[in-house]
Amino acid sequence: MTDTIADSDDDPQGDVDADTPPDPAAVASPTDDAPNDPADADADAEPETFPRAYVEELRTESARYRERARAADGLAQRLHTATVAATGRLADPTDLPYDEAHLDDPDALAAAIDDLLERKPHLKARRPVGDVGQGDRGRAAEPVNLAAMLRDRA
Repeated sequence: MTDTIADSDDDPQGDVDADTPPDPAAVASPTDDAPNDPADADADAEPETFPRAYVEELRTESARYRERARAADGLAQRLHTATVAATGRLADPTDLPYDEAHLDDPDALAAAIDDLLERKPHLKARRPVGDVGQGDRGRAAEPVNLAAMLRDRA
């Protein structure tokens, strides 16, 4: 029995072959023996909590800011569409995708419209010129009389 105790003192792993890697769970990590860090103590402590009313107030305030941002984004997109429509170069001003840079720089807007019309010329605004055969064509020599037309064909 003493031989077994002596063998276990020489070989800390016990009866394990030298070719077999040690079990990671059996090997102690250096952090296990280290004293507790102050940072670890903070993590183990109770988390900091705030009163429910304060948290609800913060959430309400954040919701208001999100609603404002959403409204501002909608207004900026409407302004972009109106600015593109004011140029009169596109048949449908919503064909040009919204870009915030177009609101600040008119040259960037003009360049974006030029680029879009170069790639897709069918989006260009078309205006009829000359007589298109609609509207008031002037006075007829004699007014139309439906009753007289029916009598003539009877």
